Amino acid sequence: MATIVRATPEDAKLLVKIGTTSFLESHSMSASKEDIDSYVSLKFNETTFSEELKDNKNYFYIIYHNQTPVGYSKIIFDVPHENIECKNVTKLERLYLLKEFHHLKLGWELFNFNVQQSKKHHQVGMWLFVWTENARAINFYNKVGFKVVGSHDFKISETHSNPNHQMLLIF
Repeated sequence: MATIVRATPEDAKLLVKIGTTSFLESHSMSASKEDIDSYVSLKFNETTFSEELKDNKNYFYIIYHNQTPVGYSKIIFDVPHENIECKNVTKLERLYLLKEFHHLKLGWELFNFNVQQSKKHHQVGMWLFVWTENARAINFYNKVGFKVVGSHDFKISETHSNPNHQMLLIF
């Protein structure tokens, strides 16, 4: 049984754990160990999450399976981009699910929940960046109707960036 709740600043430590684990599961091979470790320590720490959670434009949602936290998402409403004509679109900044729970289709549940939240906020679509080598994620986003609309270099370190697709889903 899955439950989805909005995260609060008190959930920062939990988000660090889920975020670090799932990021490493999907991206650890995308750069040198030194670059990945540096990125993780910079982006997946309690201070960073606490600040993001205090910002009321960021909506973090945690998905629980049998009362165990197994993933989270981060969305931001009304984030236009030069590659996208409409203005009232949601940026799906993160959709992370621990690998051991992929087979339960909880990512679908969390994604659909985020779409419903976006629609409640009068959004007409959703966009994201996804690493071009993350075949599992790209396949997922293609299945739910996203289309590639651009590209982006995702900076991992001062010396390394990963190529990303920018993808868009219109509701």
